[in-house]
Amino acid sequence: MRKIKLINYCDSWPIKYEAEVKLLKELIKSNFIRSFHIGSTAIVGMKSKPVIDILIEVKCLSELDAEKQNFEKEGYEVKGEYGIEGRRFFQKGIDERTHHIHVFEAGSKEIERHRLFVEFMNSNPSKANEYQMLKENLCSRFCENPESYTEGKASYIKDIDSEAYSWKHS
Repeated sequence: MRKIKLINYCDSWPIKYEAEVKLLKELIKSNFIRSFHIGSTAIVGMKSKPVIDILIEVKCLSELDAEKQNFEKEGYEVKGEYGIEGRRFFQKGIDERTHHIHVFEAGSKEIERHRLFVEFMNSNPSKANEYQMLKENLCSRFCENPESYTEGKASYIKDIDSEAYSWKHS
């Protein structure tokens, strides 16, 4: 059974992000546009599950879909849209996950949403601290129930997404 465990921010997370992006560029080839380190491991100082979230922007999702066996050879589990329309999701590691890859086609609004969340949190330490406290509380209650942990963060993340959009576009 997979358990939720938060650890202190680790300076190696950006390095692990860069190393994995290098591999992903080789897998995706000319379909690759750009990548972003997203999620809690991209928020400086944030306690997090030690799973590196990477957002990849590609030219064409159907071209990416045709290459799924390359991801599987590198230890990724191919999950399809996995709850977000227009996304392709890959995870590395079964019970001890190391990476989550979120792939969107160029022009997807999800790209900006994910990027703004990290940018906003890194620019607003009080909001980042509030989010960390929420995560710690949820972890203490739902460490053996990852779905409830994620559901517990959902409305807060949605509120921050809205606040981040207004912050960036005002």
